[in-house]
Amino acid sequence: MPHTLAEKLLISHSEVDDASPGDIIMVRCDLVMANDVSGPVAFRQMERMGVQRVFDPSKVVMVSDHFMPAKDARSAALQKRLKSWSDLQGVYYYGQGRGGIEHTVLVEDGWIVPGMVIAGGDSHTCTYGALGAFGTGLGSTDIAACLAFGEFWQQVPGTIQVEFTGHKGSFVAGKDLILAVIADIGVGGGANAVLEFVGEGAASLSLDDRLAVANMAVEAGAETGIFPADEVTARYLDRRADREWHPERSDPDASYVRKVKIDLNSLEPLVALPHSPGNVVAVSEARGTKIDQVYIGNCSNGTITDLRQTAEILRGNRVHPDVRAIIVPASQKVYRQAISEGLIDVFIEAGAVVSTPTCGACFGGHMGVLAEGERAITTTNRNFKGRMGSPLAEVCLANAYVAAAAAVAGEIVEPASICSEPVR
Repeated sequence: MPHTLAEKLLISHSEVDDASPGDIIMVRCDLVMANDVSGPVAFRQMERMGVQRVFDPSKVVMVSDHFMPAKDARSAALQKRLKSWSDLQGVYYYGQGRGGIEHTVLVEDGWIVPGMVIAGGDSHTCTYGALGAFGTGLGSTDIAACLAFGEFWQQVPGTIQVEFTGHKGSFVAGKDLILAVIADIGVGGGANAVLEFVGEGAASLSLDDRLAVANMAVEAGAETGIFPADEVTARYLDRRADREWHPERSDPDASYVRKVKIDLNSLEPLVALPHSPGNVVAVSEARGTKIDQVYIGNCSNGTITDLRQTAEILRGNRVHPDVRAIIVPASQKVYRQAISEGLIDVFIEAGAVVSTPTCGACFGGHMGVLAEGERAITTTNRNFKGRMGSPLAEVCLANAYVAAAAAVAGEIVEPASICSEPVR
């Protein structure tokens, strides 16, 4: 029976020989991840289950990133709990100064390779699909079961094939591709399905762009988003990962729930206006929207590619006096590379603030929350009411070029109005 890539990965990690969309199967984990918010809740559930040890310490990673650095005594206690539990269990732990945002550090440190199944205590575990892996976010109770037994139940999802044709133009980035998909199918259009990204446009994307696309599959309601592994993947993993892997693709006659085509040749930079990732318009339609804060970073767009794009816009310019600009490298490695390339000097000279890697402001935790009546444009992945602070604030989503241009102009503008042509 022909199968999609996602179906193949799930079947290969189960005890069944065949499965179809809608079937419920038990799926083995190659890796289980949790953070300082989801981890402590999962640990309590393990204790209630009477389980003392994780199923395999070599397949468990804990990352402090949501409240790192701790903002108060309560969040400090979460950090302490995560580290002490990790030390006791003998699992790998990323703490302050060691790693950064979970999805970035697991990818850049070689934990993720094509063909894996990853259970994460964070909804954006779908990011790992950029490397041809099946990453899915689970609640803390399910993560507790994964930590104890190394498996979780999964209803086999259908697959929506998303074909990117053509090639992206100036100031268009991975963020725009996934916003275009969400605009097409809606924030619930991927429910009970996987988004599989194919076509010449997908193949031409860098790994950083693929991470941005896969990251927001969950904003379309999908279980995950996945790119078939190819030479781009292989080059990225060379000397980075020591796990063996083999590329896998959907069968030519596999069955899809739906097929979507996005023409990159005609795609321009996009903006998701409040209060939904599906409220997408061209940047030209949002022109003139006043901005109080710009935030560039998080697990979707805090890569070195995003920081380079930001620097292209800010170099030789100043942040508008009415705007706060916050730039957050997604990992310590990205931070150090940005320093070596002189990008941090560009940001500081322009009047931006550069933060240690953290998820803080993205979910309204700390280090960049919004006050009532304020509006931000960010490279993050969600713009629901109250997501970054006050429920009476507004959040717009965009790529790094667009966000940086707004920092200079004090309002949403086309990046070309600030910088004539991006460096490629």
